[in-house]
Amino acid sequence: MHIEKNVCDSIIGTLLEIPGKNKDGMAARLDLLNMGVKTDLQPEYGERCTRLPPGPWNLSRAEKREVCNSFYGMKVPEGYSSNIKNLVSLQDSRLLGLKSHDCHTLMQQLLPVAIRSVLEKPARYMKVLKGYVQNRTRPEGCIAERYIAEEAVEFCTQHLSDVSTVGVPSSQKMGVSKPLSGCTVSVVDQDLLNQAHLYVLENTEEVLPYIEQHMIHIKTAYPKFRKRTKWLQDKHNSTFIQWLRFKVQSELEEDNHGVSENLRWLAAGPNMAVPLYRSYLIKGMTNLFWLLKSNKYFLLTIRCIVVGR
Repeated sequence: MHIEKNVCDSIIGTLLEIPGKNKDGMAARLDLLNMGVKTDLQPEYGERCTRLPPGPWNLSRAEKREVCNSFYGMKVPEGYSSNIKNLVSLQDSRLLGLKSHDCHTLMQQLLPVAIRSVLEKPARYMKVLKGYVQNRTRPEGCIAERYIAEEAVEFCTQHLSDVSTVGVPSSQKMGVSKPLSGCTVSVVDQDLLNQAHLYVLENTEEVLPYIEQHMIHIKTAYPKFRKRTKWLQDKHNSTFIQWLRFKVQSELEEDNHGVSENLRWLAAGPNMAVPLYRSYLIKGMTNLFWLLKSNKYFLLTIRCIVVGR
């Protein structure tokens, strides 16, 4: 646990460039020079000063602030870890007072989420490469074999996409969709139907301009209540469906109306009579429905049986 805390302090200190905990310094860059690796990160000697080229882990001031804001906005369950919000200093862009358990949760869960938005694409692709590893004693071989297999599959997918299969005849029932039993008609409650209809309308982009027009219409018709948000919203919910239906009908009577077919059907509203089937054939699959009753609770269950080959 203490080793993990030291590693966490080093990573956080290097990312946020915290004095005393930053492991990216002149000594580390000189080690690269002595080993002859990472020539793009080795010190560059000038006439007046020595420059350390920035690495992929060096964050700008805005990126540091973004990482700290991510930590500051995190909410974890009680007892999961310390309140991360109290450990973040937004003014200095650093984390303070981390305990061993906090470092464990940061390393395992929270740190990848916080730095996700500031990582470069090659660094984010490392997660994909690490997922190829099945034998940890031979990570390079696992990555190479899985990568070659993935390229082979992509090659086959691209060049064999238009080729028809041989030896496996397609079922004649795969394209068939029809009921296998008689239907019973159920009438939906009007209030429940209006709630569902209003939910669909308010989540359709094509209806949003009409919602704004209706709110303006309500404020104009009832100027005394224009500042009462709750009353306006309730009035909108109770009258918008009927208002939209008449509004769309009046626009359809014009010669050059811009009402689409989708909006016309949405304004007309759903049908209260709903046909119910006990079984239905959907692309070669028979779906059987049972309604289990236990006291006052009802549970809908489904079982699928293959009909086509």
